[in-house]
Amino acid sequence: MRNTVSGKNMLNNFLKEHACRLSQISFCGSNLTTFPLRNIMDMLYVGNITIGTPPQEFQVLFDTGSSFLWVPSVFCKSSTCSKRIRFRHLQSSTLRLTDKICRITYGSRRIKGIVVRDTVRMGDLVSTDQLFGLSLVEYGFEDIPFDGILGLNYPNISSAGAIPIVDNLKNQGAISEPVFAFYLSKYKQEGSVVMFGGVDQRYYKGELNWVPLIQVGGWTVHMDCISMKRKVIACSGGCHADFDTRTSLIQGPSTLVNNIQKLIGSRQRGSQHYVSCSAVNTLPSIIFTINGINYLVPAQAYILKDSRGHCCTTFEENKVSSSTETWILGDVFLRLYFSVFDRGNDRIGLPRAL
Repeated sequence: MRNTVSGKNMLNNFLKEHACRLSQISFCGSNLTTFPLRNIMDMLYVGNITIGTPPQEFQVLFDTGSSFLWVPSVFCKSSTCSKRIRFRHLQSSTLRLTDKICRITYGSRRIKGIVVRDTVRMGDLVSTDQLFGLSLVEYGFEDIPFDGILGLNYPNISSAGAIPIVDNLKNQGAISEPVFAFYLSKYKQEGSVVMFGGVDQRYYKGELNWVPLIQVGGWTVHMDCISMKRKVIACSGGCHADFDTRTSLIQGPSTLVNNIQKLIGSRQRGSQHYVSCSAVNTLPSIIFTINGINYLVPAQAYILKDSRGHCCTTFEENKVSSSTETWILGDVFLRLYFSVFDRGNDRIGLPRAL
């Protein structure tokens, strides 16, 4: 029996070292926690958390584009709230009220609510006294397949000055390193994960190509150019690239997106652009060059089949105006490249996903 236990310990130690061994960074010894996500038609990735004591379960979207956690309140007056799970604050013995209000905008969607404190659990991870929002009014959240949003960006964009959950987990010792990473599956409903406190090498191959952030406070990096068939087709003088798990597609300035649609021969029907499904295998890859490294996105990735079996492109106009050319690399890109968000060193790692 003693030899069996010893063998198990040796195996566990080996797996732990293998999971956290990274080039040029040490996460070894970190308490890595892997958390399952559900793939909803290659458009959204959601996971379950619980809030309160006793725990109430919610399905949330893990969002690198925002920093705040919110779920619907039982007092929410919007019709969208009635179709989702709402937090019953009177049933939680650990809830603490505040005098703060939260207002959050996500493109054309927005919420307004109150800010409270309670215990939030993600699998084995526990964030006590976590500030989060309870929505009272919602706009634009019709027919969404999740209850709320859990933000994973920097504290400076958090609503009502709330400390984001990653910061709270680090401060409370639940994770050793302020690091999280995504592996997003394609087609399969199961298999996607978000991990906290370290990185598991079993989800990617090659080097963790580290890219420094343009500035502390957002998951934005410098992109060198976007090319196709060895010709630059966008971002010709360099531009910004945001990595956003809330965004399903690849978004960019309208004139440049329209040019890409023409180059791949798409035709517009309504708000969508389509190509012949028989042509997908003949279309060229589009290359995003970041920090001197080429990230190929083949046509099989940037063309998706809709619910009717038609093949539509995944390039979309970014309707948020910016003084700098900015591209939002959403799930279409992140399915191809395992993404590591390193808050401790203000950088993103982008190896090829397995």
